Amino acid sequence: MQVDNTLLSKLEKLSYLKVSEDKRDEIITQLDEMIAFVNNLSQLDTDGISDNFSMTDKSTTLRQDVPKCNPQISDDILAHAPNTDEHFFIVPKIIE
Repeated sequence: MQVDNTLLSKLEKLSYLKVSEDKRDEIITQLDEMIAFVNNLSQLDTDGISDNFSMTDKSTTLRQDVPKCNPQISDDILAHAPNTDEHFFIVPKIIE
């Protein structure tokens, strides 16, 4: 996959971000490097390696799953959204 101005424009539209003209070449280069890295990972031979392989014998520390609700956090996040209704984001329909 080659990142070009057309693809960057589509990504801008999907993410509701605007990349300034002076940063476009830099962003395209960075995205190309990321895609090349991921392509390198897909070439690794992982046959015979367990799905839960870990570099350490230590397990992840677990904690109680206790729900917490602070409505101010969601209000602060939604305040930056271009379009909302009650406590939900409104986004354009992308699947017909």
